[in-house]
Amino acid sequence: MKYYTTEKIRNVALISHGGAGKTSLAEAMLFTSGAVTRLGKVEAGTTTTDFDAEEIKRQITINTSLAPVEWNGVKINLLDTPGFFDFIGDVASALRVADAAVVVVSSTAGVEVGTEKVWTYADENNLPRLVFVNRMDRENANYEKVLAQLQEFFGLNVVPVQLPIGAEASFRGVVDLVKMKALTFSGDGRKVEEGEIPSELAAAAEEYREKLMEAVAESDDDLLMKYLEGEPLTDEEINTGLRKGTLTGKIVPVMCGAATLNFGTQPLLDMIATAFPSPADVGSVTGSTPDGGEEISVKIDAAEPASALVFKTFADPYVGKISYFKVYSGTLSADSQLFNANKGKDERLGQLFTMLGKNQINLDKVPAGDIAAVAKLQVTTTGDTLCDKKRALVFPPITFPEPVTTFAVEPKKQGEEDKVAAGLARFLEEDPTFRMERNTETKQTLISGMGELHLEIITSKLAKKFGVEVDLTLPKIPYKETIRGTAKVEGKHKKQSGGRGQYGHVWIEFSPLPPGEYFVFEDKIFGGAVPRQYIPAVEKGLREAMENGVLAGYPVVDIKASLYDGSYHTVDSSELAFKIAAHLAFKKGMEQAQPVLLEPIMYVEVTVPEQFMGDIMGDLNSRRGRILGMEAAGGNQVIKAHVPQAEMLKYAIDLRSMTQGRGNFSMKFDHYEEVPAHIAEQIIAEAKARQAEE
Repeated sequence: MKYYTTEKIRNVALISHGGAGKTSLAEAMLFTSGAVTRLGKVEAGTTTTDFDAEEIKRQITINTSLAPVEWNGVKINLLDTPGFFDFIGDVASALRVADAAVVVVSSTAGVEVGTEKVWTYADENNLPRLVFVNRMDRENANYEKVLAQLQEFFGLNVVPVQLPIGAEASFRGVVDLVKMKALTFSGDGRKVEEGEIPSELAAAAEEYREKLMEAVAESDDDLLMKYLEGEPLTDEEINTGLRKGTLTGKIVPVMCGAATLNFGTQPLLDMIATAFPSPADVGSVTGSTPDGGEEISVKIDAAEPASALVFKTFADPYVGKISYFKVYSGTLSADSQLFNANKGKDERLGQLFTMLGKNQINLDKVPAGDIAAVAKLQVTTTGDTLCDKKRALVFPPITFPEPVTTFAVEPKKQGEEDKVAAGLARFLEEDPTFRMERNTETKQTLISGMGELHLEIITSKLAKKFGVEVDLTLPKIPYKETIRGTAKVEGKHKKQSGGRGQYGHVWIEFSPLPPGEYFVFEDKIFGGAVPRQYIPAVEKGLREAMENGVLAGYPVVDIKASLYDGSYHTVDSSELAFKIAAHLAFKKGMEQAQPVLLEPIMYVEVTVPEQFMGDIMGDLNSRRGRILGMEAAGGNQVIKAHVPQAEMLKYAIDLRSMTQGRGNFSMKFDHYEEVPAHIAEQIIAEAKARQAEE
């Protein structure tokens, strides 16, 4: 692949709701430009950008993949992103390094929830964008309807630059509203004929061109004066104004086509090359000194000191760890050394390459603005900045959404726990929206992700790449036990079995402590009723006994134990005997001091559009939640509540279905509270049944 300067590069993310055809569109662009020699199909598992075994099996994009396209003297780095919510982390990282976005919308489904979500992400990243209405060859394709929806949802600056010629099976081309010509496609889509606009579309074309001229004129003061004076704009002026309006976000051009037929791809590539910004148009980005103290403005220029951001890590079964990066300044070359400013360590770069799907294309150097990859970096992970040591700086981290679904993971074969942990640790490097932790209380390994599908795919990869099969189960709730009353009890351990016996005898008062104080041991012995050397054994015995409460065997918290009396035997007493006596006293004391079960309560924030508020609040109440308050946030409502963890195990799935995927939530542990009696009875019965089985 030849070398392209910063001005000749376009970094473009393909974004959409799942199933709108991003991968097919990427494939069509690769085929049209000659980067691949045959048009792959998602259904056949032959596309360039969906090459992972799971992607081929499920026919969906799971990982953002890179595909460079050379067109009209410009290099277009296409980033084909996932459309499903479970893989939204990959969309976040792609949009961070893209300079523009193509929003793909299905001509049959129109604007969907995912369309709204990716549009918001593009807004947050201030990305210029265009809309490609795909699948014009499908049954029920309706361009007018989709256009009306786009304008309703995203504003009147969404302006068509094309009209379709025909629809469904008769779709054969587009009307170019700038040139006012008909473009018809045939064969494999690479043959484009320019001709006159069909008579039945002439009136509509005139009407839409007028709207386009109006939108273009509003993007530039000189053009506006000319337009208001009634002078028609030339094609060149329209193109200039269209680029200017697109770059500032005042215009969102709408195009159309059919990716699987490769119809409409050439005009789209032309539009990306002419109307989308190069990194040089973006101009500069902001970083800070590694200590975060001072802001540094970085000019996107190949002559500046080098700096790059690693935005994705991918574990390749043959090559090992591949790091995708975007160069913001300077020029990177193979076998050079850079400084990882996040880790404070030097990092050696090996061979640099770009990726065409899974295939590597070696590069000698990578200039500012370009996207490339490197294998086997030692200390660098996603989000790290690599730079020239003389100008050490850190780019702001990529903001990834927090995981929303947690499951416990257990190997199907005993003794494979370490293999599971080692395998999962590899995915942590690759996927910033994936988490793993060992819960010491429930003795479970917990994995968290963006949804059930996300975790299912991780465990499927675990089986394929590491040969370990696992089961996913709902996590155990870390219940606790405590007491509400006080009790004075005796614990006596006396054993005589020939020779030396065992004797330990204590009187202990148990009383409740405020939440969070865990355990206080008080020594109130006077006159040596229990000798000094045995008192630590009493405390140790109590601490051990607290690991299993009397109700359901859960750990005991927030109790005070005062040792106030006892007796000993000069020969038969020992530390062990007093430890056992303390155990006996604890069991008796717990039973007499009104034991209760405690459950973890989570602090939950649910963000939903206003129309779902009533349903969500009703649902939280049905989950024994306590609403704490509400506040408006950017057109949505944020509901804050305390909800028992036991009621939130599958909330991500329920929230998605209640809000058609428009709601999201965050949750963190807040405090423990007493479980209502009727529920506690159930939990205790289940725990006792489990203990009996074991």
